[in-house]
Amino acid sequence: MKVALIGVGQAGGKVTERLARFDAEMGYNAIQGALAVNSAEPDLQSLEYVDTQLIGADRVNGHGVGGDNELGTEIMQSDIQQVLGALDGRVTSTAEAIFVVAGLGGGTGSGGAPVLVHHLSRVYDVPVYALGVLPGRNEGALYQANAGRSLKTLIREADSTLLVDNDAWHEQGESVEGAFDTINAKVAQRVGLLFAAGEAVEGVGESVVDSSEVINTLRAGGVSALGYASEVASEDGAENVRVAMSVSRQALLTGTSLPDAADAEAALLVIAGRPEATPRKGVERARRWLEEELGSTRVRGGDFPLESDRLAALVLLGGAERSERIEAFVERAKRANRQQETERADPVEQFSDDRLENLF
Repeated sequence: MKVALIGVGQAGGKVTERLARFDAEMGYNAIQGALAVNSAEPDLQSLEYVDTQLIGADRVNGHGVGGDNELGTEIMQSDIQQVLGALDGRVTSTAEAIFVVAGLGGGTGSGGAPVLVHHLSRVYDVPVYALGVLPGRNEGALYQANAGRSLKTLIREADSTLLVDNDAWHEQGESVEGAFDTINAKVAQRVGLLFAAGEAVEGVGESVVDSSEVINTLRAGGVSALGYASEVASEDGAENVRVAMSVSRQALLTGTSLPDAADAEAALLVIAGRPEATPRKGVERARRWLEEELGSTRVRGGDFPLESDRLAALVLLGGAERSERIEAFVERAKRANRQQETERADPVEQFSDDRLENLF
């Protein structure tokens, strides 16, 4: 699946760079162009694998917006033509989709990403998706409130919003910096493999997934999630039927980017591994299990040739906003909004009715 990436804000830029680097190192050529956009100049200077664009220089002088996502929205709106101009030559006719990548808790990313998605959807005739990173439970009230408003607006504007919960893919006992690095690496591997589906790689699978199946799965709109798991493949083909089932279950039940997201309108199962080690019977059996587990007949399945000693399962869920994790997050965001109200001498009017308002 050939895509163009635009990272917005600090987290968005870092994730975009990791994705571009993973794609280049693996030789997939799925990412056709990548741009990082930020109001904080130092965050852009640390990026090596992507082109960069500073915004809001006349407002914040390259120092960022300090977590103020309303200011992040204003800056992106003011400089949107500058950003769209920087995309010339990066969103080419070969791109089948555009992904806007952002951390939803900060200021520039959470405020600017929905504005950018809105304008990209008007300019380009390909799906425009968001890849959003939700703040963890222990991150502050400002991040929760920012993410609540940003997510509500993104769901309205994007063709689908692929969510990664910061609490999902980090290791226990890691430092904050180490946890973010681990999450970024896992996002790059998992989402990078999803992008690579259908691209020219070594080996020929029996039923190779192509980009249209990814797009059709995401057509459900709303929130989407991505699950992943892998195990060492067996030399015994019959044993790999069991391995394919095992990694598929793990990918959905314990390995999703949005924990507990097991209710979706559509899904795509991809089994990745060496063609001779990928059992067609195992792929089909796992796909039928996924249908039963989700209670949906809109479950696609196929394989992805990959030179590895492991078998891996990717499970893409489309229309997964009924997840208990989303409900719990929205309640956290509402509480954070109320907390911010009580701390303001002049409460922001749009929070007074206790709802999460759109950013624009």
